[in-house]
Amino acid sequence: MVKLRLTRLGAKKRPYYRVVAADSHNKRDGKVIDLIGTYSPLEEVKYNIDEEKALSWLKKGAQPTDTVRSLFSKVGIMEKFHNSSKNK
Repeated sequence: MVKLRLTRLGAKKRPYYRVVAADSHNKRDGKVIDLIGTYSPLEEVKYNIDEEKALSWLKKGAQPTDTVRSLFSKVGIMEKFHNSSKNK
């Protein structure tokens, strides 16, 4: 199963994350299928997410983790995904 999740980058006590699509059996920082965006909790602009890629993976059945689902909700991606699935 494909999961949309965060992989950690950055120095000690300076986290920086990538939002990626990865096989659920791979390690957190292991092999990824696709890079969807970034999340930096310490910066002014906290997230930069490619909306088209995110919606594409959600439509293919990828499951976001709780944190990624929260990020997508803040950006408005989850709302667009639910509205597009209702229109079908």
